[in-house]
Amino acid sequence: MLAVFYRSSSHSVDQTARIENAFESLFLFAFLPSVITFYGCYFLIFPHYLQQKKITFSIIYGILITIGASIIVYILMRYLIESGQLMDMDKGGINGRSTAIRTILVMSFIASISGIVAMVIKGFITWVDEIKLKEELRWKNHETEMALVKAQLDPHFLFNTLNNIDVLLLEDAANASNYLNKLSDILRFMLYETKTDTILLEKEIEYIEKYIELQKIRTSNANFINFQIIGSPDNKKIAPMVFIQFIENAFKHSTNKKIDHAIQVQLFIEKKTTRFVCKNKFDPKRKLNQESNGLGNDLIQKRLNLIYPDKHNLELSNHCNLYTVNLTIQNG
Repeated sequence: MLAVFYRSSSHSVDQTARIENAFESLFLFAFLPSVITFYGCYFLIFPHYLQQKKITFSIIYGILITIGASIIVYILMRYLIESGQLMDMDKGGINGRSTAIRTILVMSFIASISGIVAMVIKGFITWVDEIKLKEELRWKNHETEMALVKAQLDPHFLFNTLNNIDVLLLEDAANASNYLNKLSDILRFMLYETKTDTILLEKEIEYIEKYIELQKIRTSNANFINFQIIGSPDNKKIAPMVFIQFIENAFKHSTNKKIDHAIQVQLFIEKKTTRFVCKNKFDPKRKLNQESNGLGNDLIQKRLNLIYPDKHNLELSNHCNLYTVNLTIQNG
């Protein structure tokens, strides 16, 4: 009777141990590869490949992660089985090369489901974040638009331009009419063309050229400003009025109109980037409240951060009475 009791107790302990080993094996077999694949797809595949629309690389690297995780876990399982820490599942069919391959494929299939779920979740979170960003950008654009209207429709600029055109009417009516048309184009551009998120780079360049031409009326020095375009717009697009504020500030700070090339503006248009460089000589003794005469650098930087997050680089330098703006924007 006592022997029967001991055999029963021993059988119960063995059964409990087998159940525990079965759960441990199941954890290694299904859960661990799935976790590795989930986080690999969530933090690596989606942001670096799928979000960048590199579909082929996403599939290839996703498969490599799932298979790699499955192989690592399978090797770990074999080690634990052979060391006696897990139930030997050879009886259930984990022995032999072909069986090992089938086991790894099954583990990879289960892990791939977790990878797909990870990318769906990450995609949904990214989509929600983009909606929030667009909403924030919409309000910031509204704030910036109001500041732009205030800055661009500066009464001093308008009155000075109109007065110069009025004086020019007595000397050269045809030329005065040409400048008046340029002013009309500038106002039309600011009121209508800047409503969209992006415009053709070519239109932005036309606006800058017309603005510079109007500013030239105020000086007899034709070489006061030098504007160069290196490269071709080629239907490239850009956010409206990201360069003009720097040019405006350059005119405001460059007071000596007799200096040649007091303002130098260059636009380098390349395949992947558009680089804007604006240099202007200034009198350090002359104080000018930039914030009250146009958009300050802080607001310009905030706007760039919203429009081109992680896709632009703005460098400002002030050396030897030469102020330099170097703005690089990634195309596309």
